[in-house]
Amino acid sequence: MILQPILDNLKITALNEMQNASLAATKKGNDILVLAPTGSGKTLAFLLPVLNNLNKESKGVQCLILVPSRELALQIEQVFKQMGTGYKVNCCYGGHPIKTERNNLEQPPAVLIGTPGRIAYHLRHQNFDESFVTTLVLDEFDKALEFGFTEDMSHIIGTLLSLKQRILTSATAMEEIPAFTGLKNHKEINFLQDVQSSPDLKLKKVQTTAEDKLETLFELICKIGSKTTLIFCNHRETVDRISDLLIDKDLAHDIFHGGMEQDERERALLKFRNGSIKILITTDLASRGLDIPEIEYIIHYQLPYTEDAFLHRNGRTARMNAKGTAYLILADDEKYPFLKADIETEKLKGPYKLPQDSIWQTLYISAGKKDKVNKIDIVGMLLKKGGLQKEDVGLIEVKDQASYVAIKRKMVPQVLRALANERVKNKKVKIETAM
Repeated sequence: MILQPILDNLKITALNEMQNASLAATKKGNDILVLAPTGSGKTLAFLLPVLNNLNKESKGVQCLILVPSRELALQIEQVFKQMGTGYKVNCCYGGHPIKTERNNLEQPPAVLIGTPGRIAYHLRHQNFDESFVTTLVLDEFDKALEFGFTEDMSHIIGTLLSLKQRILTSATAMEEIPAFTGLKNHKEINFLQDVQSSPDLKLKKVQTTAEDKLETLFELICKIGSKTTLIFCNHRETVDRISDLLIDKDLAHDIFHGGMEQDERERALLKFRNGSIKILITTDLASRGLDIPEIEYIIHYQLPYTEDAFLHRNGRTARMNAKGTAYLILADDEKYPFLKADIETEKLKGPYKLPQDSIWQTLYISAGKKDKVNKIDIVGMLLKKGGLQKEDVGLIEVKDQASYVAIKRKMVPQVLRALANERVKNKKVKIETAM
């Protein structure tokens, strides 16, 4: 493996210490357990060893990567594609059409990424030949156990008789690793106490009463202003209740929780990534393993029940030596043993102005990779026929069946008029604002 072209494709200058340690350990054939905090680069720490193990002559699935969530599967797929290795990669997960996955598996990818339930389904229906799989990755392994995937993972690993190397990653240390993983004489790479990656995170508490908690949250959002903000709740019903309040206040935002359809969840993350939406209200589903941008502010509307969960939430900000602030909204009777007594108190001295909408808005285009559409096609159409300048176009994401592009909000009416009957690659497409 020649490393430099991969680093160039990923737009990074060098591997970090944890990634180098992982690569060195796996070259000797060891099973490894990588322990490192959220945002430290674990994905590359296992994808590079995976790449080292791939054989161009092999015709089947050579590496299986099991993950606890659909979003994490898609994120890993995106990173692997960015690496530009020439190897095929596919994703399998609940909410994705089984027919599409079965078709993809007819010409097996070298790397298959998926959630345990869906991979177990394909194995039971013999949709791919597991006898070629020599490398197994269990990413965010602790989270997969927490989500109740033990039975599926045990079944999957039990069918993989050709395994030569196992790589487990986790953001928390475990007292005991379950026997079904088959981990033997493994090398542990532990960066959980790594001083260099300790975040520059400010914790502040906002005292209120249970009755005034929603109004306190709204006032705090207004004080923060138009900054990227992640609001954590313990229950999806609370997410929906806060969303209803912000709708009433005419404040742009989105929501993310396990009760939503998969395409709704993907769209919410996409708009948050490209800056169209500055406020995302979520459950702990968004506390780890998701491809979302550097968050400036976190608000704990409800605190989680454990210190681990609290740390993972805070790991969404102040990542990789950046700075961030986490606010704790605490009713007078709320006490949490993992909170230190000396947390600074933030006083709200409103009234504050309503935050302005983002300068970006997301457009939906009804054509994607399956239609041979790429980012260059979309930029060309927006500049030549939509009348935009380069600086009017933001992040573009091309999915299988659709594409999404952030453009300057003030230019949206003009673009929709100009592209009302547009064709892309000879296909008439629908172009509208992404809801």
